[in-house]
Amino acid sequence: MKRILPFSTTLFVVGAGLSLLPFSATYAVPRTDGTMTLAQSRLVDTETAYIATSVREATYYFTLEVPATASQPLQQVIFTQIEGVETIRFDEKDSRAFEGTSDRKGQNLPVRLAPSDRQKDTLTVTFDRPVQPGKTVTIALRALRNPDYEGVYLFNLTGFPSTGQTNGQSIGVGRLQFYRD
Repeated sequence: MKRILPFSTTLFVVGAGLSLLPFSATYAVPRTDGTMTLAQSRLVDTETAYIATSVREATYYFTLEVPATASQPLQQVIFTQIEGVETIRFDEKDSRAFEGTSDRKGQNLPVRLAPSDRQKDTLTVTFDRPVQPGKTVTIALRALRNPDYEGVYLFNLTGFPSTGQTNGQSIGVGRLQFYRD
């Protein structure tokens, strides 16, 4: 009996811990209010070639994966800067999106970019045609310039499926770090 108690306690703790892990299936999740959320699209990489402060016209690459098991395509991504000494501004005309990654560029994907009227640290990227499940895409945002102040700059990405009534889902936090020359 003395040996069973520690074993069952360990089994209980491991089982409880596993139940807290995120569920990895990918699909649109219906909510009680009738809306849908996009489940498990994710940010897989964030990078820029220019990490020095004050560099003009640097491009930031955010690579996203919409897994093949997703039941809803990705229509829109909202970027919200959540950390950094100053707000980074983007050139909506010179930013773009394409299939693939920053080093393996595929077909260009038409997008529309719009800064938020209400929140100064937010930019909305809308794909003209939704990104279908099984695709990897990169959103290349052209910064007017890198920040003047060195440090870590974080962007929360929220994805929305192409269905009408939806709630967004956080699909990752992109991290860029800039250094003074």
